[in-house]
Amino acid sequence: MHALNDAWAAVNAFMASGGPVLLLIAILTFFMWTLIFERIFYFNKSLKGDVQGALDQWEARPERKSWGAHQIRYALISRVSEKIQDNMDMIQACVSLAPLFGLLGTVWGMINVFEVLAITGGGDAKQMASGVSMATIPTMAGMVTALSGVFANTYLQGKAERETQLLEDHLTMDH
Repeated sequence: MHALNDAWAAVNAFMASGGPVLLLIAILTFFMWTLIFERIFYFNKSLKGDVQGALDQWEARPERKSWGAHQIRYALISRVSEKIQDNMDMIQACVSLAPLFGLLGTVWGMINVFEVLAITGGGDAKQMASGVSMATIPTMAGMVTALSGVFANTYLQGKAERETQLLEDHLTMDH
């Protein structure tokens, strides 16, 4: 139990050293990774049922060559593709926001440094170091969040494209 308290104290000290912007980055990171894990869960569990439903609807059709059948095929692919792409734009937005939040932290920290300089004339090194820390930590946190999100988003986009293409390939217009 003592180790848990020490870990919690360390996390609190880290969060305080990055200023209030670090909390925004932490919330953004949590939100982004929640969406990423939701997409991974969807691809591994729910997608098969959606694809099978579209295949069953398509296979139940007596004919598949007319213009109307082509439109129904297109609608089936579109509905499943929409489910596949769900939350992908939101993940991309989070990836784009992370470095901007980091930049906001940099500005916040530098304002703190300039405030210390204005008040003390540069005589309080500890306060200035705190401001530099407040400028640096959110920048790094924003970049780490963005990079991890880029890798996850690239994986998910590739998976989405492959699954959509597989569905198109399975909905044949052979009879």
